[in-house]
Amino acid sequence: MLLTPLVQLQEVTKVYRDGQREVTALHNVTLEIWPGEWVAIVGPSGCGKSTLLNLVAGLDRPTSGRVLVDGIDLATLDEEALARWRRTHVGFVFQFFQLLPTLTALENVQLPLILAGSAQARQRAAELLQRVGLAQAAHRFPSELSGGEQQRVAIARALANQPRLLLADEPTGNLDSASGAAVLELFAQAWQDGTTLLLVTHDLTVAQRAQRLIELRDGIVVADTLLRR
Repeated sequence: MLLTPLVQLQEVTKVYRDGQREVTALHNVTLEIWPGEWVAIVGPSGCGKSTLLNLVAGLDRPTSGRVLVDGIDLATLDEEALARWRRTHVGFVFQFFQLLPTLTALENVQLPLILAGSAQARQRAAELLQRVGLAQAAHRFPSELSGGEQQRVAIARALANQPRLLLADEPTGNLDSASGAAVLELFAQAWQDGTTLLLVTHDLTVAQRAQRLIELRDGIVVADTLLRR
């Protein structure tokens, strides 16, 4: 059986309006990401890194070009179908965690499982918290957790529905070096378990853990380097 890309961007351009001005965040980007790859996207602020990630997650739509994930052209899905697809196919980790403050760590991890109709939501959430080393914090609220602990909860939540693709936008950017290193080990473990990783970072130490490095500048791919097989 022929291996096909998990993610394809085909001549993708994204233009935003900033008052009377048009800003091109991505310009004619074409790239492929293969199943099982760990890809880091680097570049200066404003180069289009987060825009690319949002397009792959279906959180935004391209101005022109096509974004395909697992063979599905995301532009063909309406908002309801896109939300369903996102819940089951993609995990997303944000720089500022995005945990719901009124839910405990366990409840935050349970939420995507409940939305997906899982009958084992609580058990699976507890197993994931154990995996990220936070079983003892299951009943704490986000405000009672450190930044590193909150990000580990966010990773557990992102992995809840066993997505083929895990997206992360500056996941260590708001953490101290020790917490960042612990979070990076969780990504490494997810990748070793077969999850495809697409990670945006400004930290070259983080980027160099990846297999492949894509550099963006002014919305254009200027380098695509295989670091290791």
